Amino acid sequence: MTGNGNRWTPAARAVRFVGRTLRREWHGIVTDPLRQLVRRGLSGIVLAFVAAFGVILFHGVAQHPGGRRLVWHLGGVTADLPLWLALLRTPVSLYVPALDLPVWAGITQLFLAFALAELVLGRARTLAVAYLTTLAGTLAARVMVALGPGRWCLGLPPEAGRILDTGPSAAVVGLFTYLAVVRRAPVVFALTGGSMVWESLAVPNLAGREHLIAVVTALVLGLLRGRRPPIPVRRANLPAQGLGTPPSPPGSGPPAPRPDPQHHPVPSLRLLP
Repeated sequence: MTGNGNRWTPAARAVRFVGRTLRREWHGIVTDPLRQLVRRGLSGIVLAFVAAFGVILFHGVAQHPGGRRLVWHLGGVTADLPLWLALLRTPVSLYVPALDLPVWAGITQLFLAFALAELVLGRARTLAVAYLTTLAGTLAARVMVALGPGRWCLGLPPEAGRILDTGPSAAVVGLFTYLAVVRRAPVVFALTGGSMVWESLAVPNLAGREHLIAVVTALVLGLLRGRRPPIPVRRANLPAQGLGTPPSPPGSGPPAPRPDPQHHPVPSLRLLP
């Protein structure tokens, strides 16, 4: 009986470890955002509504011939565009969906990604992660086309430079990956980052590579944030005279002799009688 118990001990430990990991992930990805939503109300997911409404608006406008050209001139990004024009259109490209993909499924993922990120990270960091991951994929596409086909296993033919950018999907992948890293959610990371890796290997097209670049960018951003010390720790390391403590007003107590800081060191309390 003892031998059998010892034999199953590693399995029991593995089960407990998986259970603790799933409970922590459930709390970080589901429970805590729901509490924030109850406390803040719909004002806590404004970015999610704006992103979903923007995609619906641009999708509806693009259904008309003249509207499609308008959407292209506002937010269409390809690798053969001048760099300044691509950078100018990149923020709007977050709301321009791919015309060959089901828009309602994409809107659901977009709303969920922005809602979770806004509740967990705040609006400023959500916008920063969404923009940086999209921008990284856009710039990487230009580099791949510039390398040429087959070079370093990354280069793409010139025809890829005329393919429309991924739009909001890179931001969605980046937000989910960043949340998975900062909240230590391996299941969410496997469903987002792992699926993008599989996509880039199974279908080696431009969209898959841009998604993979978005995953890597979000992963680096999440790891860098984890290495940053908190603000109270950094303030605790500052010298006492740098904290801006106001001196005591004159006349509030007996005057104490103060040596000239330019010529004499501050006396130690241990040397006083």
